[in-house]
Amino acid sequence: MQPKITNVMFDFCGVLLDWRPDLALEGEYPQGVVDMFFDPHDPWGFDYYDQLCDAGWSESRILSDYEKHHGPAVAWVFQVYFNHFERAFHGLIPGMGELLHDLRSAGIGMWGLTNFTKSSVDEACRRFSELALLSGIVVSAEEHLIKPDPRIYQLALKRFSLQAEHTVFIDDRQTNVEAAQHLGIHGICFTDADELRESLKTMDILS
Repeated sequence: MQPKITNVMFDFCGVLLDWRPDLALEGEYPQGVVDMFFDPHDPWGFDYYDQLCDAGWSESRILSDYEKHHGPAVAWVFQVYFNHFERAFHGLIPGMGELLHDLRSAGIGMWGLTNFTKSSVDEACRRFSELALLSGIVVSAEEHLIKPDPRIYQLALKRFSLQAEHTVFIDDRQTNVEAAQHLGIHGICFTDADELRESLKTMDILS
């Protein structure tokens, strides 16, 4: 028989949170400037530095390094992004608030494991009361570890006193799910709340 799963660990962005970083610059610059700033093909672009934020780099360090590659004028765009980062929280992913309440009612422990900054997690928890249902959150920038590094999963298991075989981890990135599975944690790659609910029913976590 499969071990009973009694705990669920959630990623934040793309699973619990509808995080849209482009909204932080909405109305601040022409669309062409915004598109340039978020260009996914720029090796020294937003995606690169966003990952460094998640790894624990400070805003001042990000801005200084970004300026070396893009100059002070474009670096100021990043400063404006930081100034308005809270605009990026578009809401909870549809259906996830209800799912958190249903898991709590079923007696399932719930936790967060996210590649994010502490200020972003704090802002999300301030805005969305459903996130208070999580009993604890491991934040990558606080630990200077990012998924899929196995050490951050091990840290979460230890900190929350969880056993891998009784825990399922949910993330929207398959590489992060696979990293959890390599440690014996059950894994689900998230697409939407309805499909996740069906997967949790299949695993006898929800009825």
